[in-house]
Amino acid sequence: MDLTYTPAQQALRAEARAWLEANVPATPLASFDTAEGFAQHRAWEAKLNEGRWGMVTWPTALGGRGCDLIEWLIFEEEYYRAGAPLRVNQNGIFLLGPTLMEYGSDEQKARFLPKMATGEDIWAQGWSEPGAGSDLAAIRAKATRDGDHYVLNGQKTWSTRAVWADWAFCIFRTDPNSSRHHGLTFILVPLNSPGITVRPIPQLDGLPGFAEIFFDDVRVPVANALGGEGMGWHVAMSTAGFERGLLLRSPARFQETARRLVELYQANRAEADRDPCVGDAVMRAWMDAEAYTQVTYQTASRLARGEKIGPESSTNKIFWSELDQRMHATALSILGARAELQPHAPHAGEVGRWLDGFLFAQAGPIYAGTNEIQRNIIAERMLGMPRA
Repeated sequence: MDLTYTPAQQALRAEARAWLEANVPATPLASFDTAEGFAQHRAWEAKLNEGRWGMVTWPTALGGRGCDLIEWLIFEEEYYRAGAPLRVNQNGIFLLGPTLMEYGSDEQKARFLPKMATGEDIWAQGWSEPGAGSDLAAIRAKATRDGDHYVLNGQKTWSTRAVWADWAFCIFRTDPNSSRHHGLTFILVPLNSPGITVRPIPQLDGLPGFAEIFFDDVRVPVANALGGEGMGWHVAMSTAGFERGLLLRSPARFQETARRLVELYQANRAEADRDPCVGDAVMRAWMDAEAYTQVTYQTASRLARGEKIGPESSTNKIFWSELDQRMHATALSILGARAELQPHAPHAGEVGRWLDGFLFAQAGPIYAGTNEIQRNIIAERMLGMPRA
């Protein structure tokens, strides 16, 4: 792996930095787990699309820049460096978008990708069910064929962004006689369809970051199936590879957190050094964030040579989710009692961001497949160990 940036890569970095410096909102947007913040972030997605920065890896014909993964990593570094808003449509642009490009028909690509790019359509993920969380093969929600429509019945839960999203990409059981990962179909569902009920689920901070989705005889065109009937497990595993591998959590996110953690430690060193373990934890956070970056560049280089992301995506998911927890826990230990201040509290300053980040980090080892499941995958598929 050559760590030297090419002139073209350096030019992309300079262009991205200049655009972001000129366009990133001077005032942070409200949380996208509020109606006001969701609208603000939707507008930011449209702004990014105007500059063709919304999805740089997409083909130019679809509004992207045709960037490879190395160039995407460079853009992400500049994005987080600029303090740009988090992406409210990350389920769409980072997970469903690549899946559509791989499995979608030309009509599906033309129908869904442009509105995804502009933020006109925000997407939620509808996979987990009360009895099928990390074990997606246990899905029971049904899609019954009725002419050129499916009739959907069942329930999804922990659907991120579903409270205000426009669409959800879901998995349903289309073969009533099937079991486990057979007989599943990946279906794109408009959330304003008759028969759909969306019930918000409060997060630890009280905001509705998730939702339950109930389907009662919801009719959806068969044309909304992605990859063909019965191919849902195959399509979903490709999406899960994007989720656990590179696209959902770029290393720049953790590099930026590590940088802020070092600044926090330096500003509070007199108090922090009363516990000698704190300085070691800060140093480890910095090194781990850099190590994850280097491994991600290595993986991107492998993909550029035509290789695939395999079960090692599970190691990525474990590493970044637990790194995120450790960094935020270290920050709270530096802040002491001040760490309990909510972002809106008087004189909270930057303290509230750490508490928000800490609360969100607790979900990291759960979403995208629990880390316990990821360790099973590593044991069985990478190490060849027998199933327990």
